[in-house]
Amino acid sequence: MPTHVIVLNGGSSSGKSGIVRCLQAVLPDPWLALGTDTLVEAMPASMQTSDSGIGFGRDGEVTVGSEFRALEAAWIEGVAAMARAGARVIVDEVFLGGADSQRRWQKALDGLRVLWVGVRCDAAVAAGREVARGDRISGMAASQADLVHRDVIYDLEVDTARAESMDCARTIAASVG
Repeated sequence: MPTHVIVLNGGSSSGKSGIVRCLQAVLPDPWLALGTDTLVEAMPASMQTSDSGIGFGRDGEVTVGSEFRALEAAWIEGVAAMARAGARVIVDEVFLGGADSQRRWQKALDGLRVLWVGVRCDAAVAAGREVARGDRISGMAASQADLVHRDVIYDLEVDTARAESMDCARTIAASVG
C-alpha cells in the first residue's frame, strides 16, 4: 500500500515548512501541504481573544481551548478525508500535547498508510531562526523544541540543525512507499 500521509511534527521554527517545500519538489507525485498554521490562519480573529480559542503568551506559550479543539478535530478529519479520496498529503504539525496529539491524528488516519516524521532542532538554533523570521512570539521555539516530541513514536527522525531542508527531504522521500 502506498503512503497516503506524511506527518512532520516539530516545534516552531524547527524547519518543517522548508522540508515540506523540498518534499513537494523531490517526490514524484503531487502532494498537498497542510499545516497547523493553515488551520490557525483559517480561524476567525476572535479565536485568538477567547479562552476557548487559541492563545499566545508573551513567553511563547501556546494554550488552546474547547472551541479550538472542536475546529481542530474537524480539520483533522477533513485532512484524513482528502487522503482517503486519493490526495497525498504532507501535514506540518506541532504536537503541543505530545503523544496525545499524535493519538488524535492516528485515530483519524486509521487505515491509511502514514509516515510519522519527527523534525528535531536544537532549541538555541530554533530560537535564532525565530528571531530571524520575525513573525513568531519570542520564546515559542525554545518552549516547543522538546515538548512536542514527548512520548511521540516516529518512523523516522531528521535534525534540521545538522542537515539542510533538502537533505532532510531526501531522507524522508527515501522512506515513502
